[in-house]
Amino acid sequence: MGIRGEVFSAKTTVGKRTYFFNVKENRTGDLFLNIVESKKHDVSGFERHSVIVFDEDLEEFLSQFQKAVDFIKKRS
Repeated sequence: MGIRGEVFSAKTTVGKRTYFFNVKENRTGDLFLNIVESKKHDVSGFERHSVIVFDEDLEEFLSQFQKAVDFIKKRS
């Protein structure tokens, strides 16, 4: 197990924002997805926002996420 329970991590930077996709394991061995957006905030540092998606919620989360992405693509 990695730092803070991380078992997988990927990141992408787009403009001033960096997105982290971290799969973590809690103390009981359950996996969850932690999505973090980090954005440079003036000179004072970074602003971070985090969403946690638990293993049992992934299918429904991905289904609704894909619907939102499809909607955006149709409107672009």
